[in-house]
Amino acid sequence: MRRLLLILSLISLPAWAQDDSLYRAWGGKAGIQAVMVDFAARLPQDARIGRRFQGLNAEHLANQLTEQLCELAGGPCQYQGPDMRAAHQGMEISKPEFNALVEVLQQAMAARGIPFAAQNRMLAKLAPMHRDIIDVP
Repeated sequence: MRRLLLILSLISLPAWAQDDSLYRAWGGKAGIQAVMVDFAARLPQDARIGRRFQGLNAEHLANQLTEQLCELAGGPCQYQGPDMRAAHQGMEISKPEFNALVEVLQQAMAARGIPFAAQNRMLAKLAPMHRDIIDVP
């Protein structure tokens, strides 16, 4: 009987447990939201790329990015927005512009007290997206 109970309990476990340590390191959804609001506010102010973000709906951008990063971090969110290729199609984003955006993100993360290791873990998850965003050398 014990053996049967053990087998049944093991079968009922999820196939894998999602690692939410990055989500927790960022302070959950509220922490991610705070960084994304800060980030969206900094973008129009940046001398290198600010012109691209003039007139942008910062609240919408912050909300979309919050959902995306929440999901990437292992949180309970599901990003419903467009994929990165579709979202940036025709924008002619260069590698230096992309790098500037990453630097602005790093500033926002630091300003919000995200631990350096957690910053690097998130950047590692975001880095592969550069192929879908950069379309000008």
